[in-house]
Amino acid sequence: MLISQPTLRTFTEDIFKAIGCSHEHAVLAADVLLKSDLRGIDSHGVARLSGYVRLWEKKRINPTPNIQIVHETPTTATVDGDAGLGLVVAPFAMEVAIKKAALYGSGWVSVRNSNHFGIAGYHALMAVEKDMIGFAMTNASPLVAPTFSNERLLGTNPMCYAFPAGKYPPVIVDMATSAAANGKLEIAQRLGKQVPEGWIQDKEGNYTTNPHALKTGGSLLPLGSDRDHGSHKGFGLSATVDILSAVLSGANYGPWVPPFVAFLDPPDDPVGAGIGHFLGAMRVDGFRPVNEFKDHLDNWISRFKSSATVDPAQKVIIPGEPELEAEADRMANGIPLVDAVVGDLNKLAERFKVAPLAP
Repeated sequence: MLISQPTLRTFTEDIFKAIGCSHEHAVLAADVLLKSDLRGIDSHGVARLSGYVRLWEKKRINPTPNIQIVHETPTTATVDGDAGLGLVVAPFAMEVAIKKAALYGSGWVSVRNSNHFGIAGYHALMAVEKDMIGFAMTNASPLVAPTFSNERLLGTNPMCYAFPAGKYPPVIVDMATSAAANGKLEIAQRLGKQVPEGWIQDKEGNYTTNPHALKTGGSLLPLGSDRDHGSHKGFGLSATVDILSAVLSGANYGPWVPPFVAFLDPPDDPVGAGIGHFLGAMRVDGFRPVNEFKDHLDNWISRFKSSATVDPAQKVIIPGEPELEAEADRMANGIPLVDAVVGDLNKLAERFKVAPLAP
């Protein structure tokens, strides 16, 4: 089903208001989710809305948080999210990073006591709008086994780097540090499809293509899947995200990160507060004039786009291009939602007495 962006945005705002969010926070949280759906990252858009509601029911999300800086220097800060929506806490932290960067050239903010923050790209792009380079990362529920292990100790732990260009759109490197994001498993489950080999292992450590394998003790694999294909590098990247996001801020890390699903309780021996994020902004003109940088990044993009390919029909894809194409299409034609997601959202509509998406 195709739903127009304004209709879906209003619906999402209404649900966030229904659980007690202020108008400002509801608009911001909806914007983060809609940006995901518009950019074709269906795993992190409104399909997650009922998950936030269930966490609110369990009193694990505070709809009216007192988000505040608890420690800072001129270029760094630690933010406590007061168990608020990560969709609201992370933009607050990025604004802090941007303000520090505007004054001192760069700003770096580590966050504790937060929740799932949507797509990392949303937050990194906030810096790009100010002619800065943006960084955003977060730790997540432990679903990933380190190389050689069959124990779930790390999250999918995404990281994003965003660079402003001139005549071209920004270069946005937004990726999970696991072989696949958990949201892609959820999409496969809804569609009744298998997943590629190398994404998951079962509880004995054998490859499986069953998207439900996590429910029976399996685990996601790091980027690279196995040692021969570089999984130790994926493990290293995931560890970096976990340390910067949580060990640095005072959030939970590794196996102590609270699960996103509400039917699982957080560990009863937490080592920190909530989920952690790490956000940063660097002024381009701290290194060279902005226009020079943009001209050369445009040249970089042009050269890569014109490179020879094995298949002449397949061109090199610049990071961020597919999402930009999806956004243009979906802004014009609507956002596609599978029946299972529409049904889930309409149950929320019925419960909170808001207009449903469809009869």
